[in-house]
Amino acid sequence: MSMTLTIVKPDAVAAGNAGNILALLQSKGFKICAMRQMRLSEGQAKAFYEVHKERPFYNDLVAFMTSGPVVPVALEHDGDAVPLLREVMGATNSEEAADGTVRNLYGTDIERNAIHGSDSAENAAIEISFFFSRSELISNQ
Repeated sequence: MSMTLTIVKPDAVAAGNAGNILALLQSKGFKICAMRQMRLSEGQAKAFYEVHKERPFYNDLVAFMTSGPVVPVALEHDGDAVPLLREVMGATNSEEAADGTVRNLYGTDIERNAIHGSDSAENAAIEISFFFSRSELISNQ
């Protein structure tokens, strides 16, 4: 089993699609190890997305991610969780995402794309620990 992190973004939460997204992920073999709904503070969003702070979209990303509730979820999969999640999520730009992917179904554009997913196993571990303590993670093995 390997783990990754996803965040159902404010656009998808506001549209009432968090449950649909989680159901889709579970149908693809992902198991929920920890989950919560929260509203990120500006400081939390800046810290989480610090890797992008030099990018032109950083301030817009922080503003978007603090615009409403999000649902961070630690996920487990018996395959390689990170690339599998990225495949199920679809292309970053929802307009280019393959049919049936989360972003195709629930995103609207490159920013309001419904879901975040870790981009490497190393970042998944860091991102999971950003939101959840070790004692909050329940393995489904």
